[in-house]
Amino acid sequence: MEGWTLVYSGNRIQEVEFIKELLEENDILSVIVNKHDSVYLIGDIELYVPFDDAFGASQLINSLESE
Repeated sequence: MEGWTLVYSGNRIQEVEFIKELLEENDILSVIVNKHDSVYLIGDIELYVPFDDAFGASQLINSLESE
């Protein structure tokens, strides 16, 4: 995904979608790439943002995790 940066990954879709909504509320476009295998329960669900928004997205995610 050229021009996009991975800002978060996890193994629970609800958690990743919550962070995606947080980013969208702050006018940051994001895309979920689901690499989680539902049969073997391995792999991650990744959240990408445009390269120019990566710093702001990381700041929001870090503030959420520090609560």
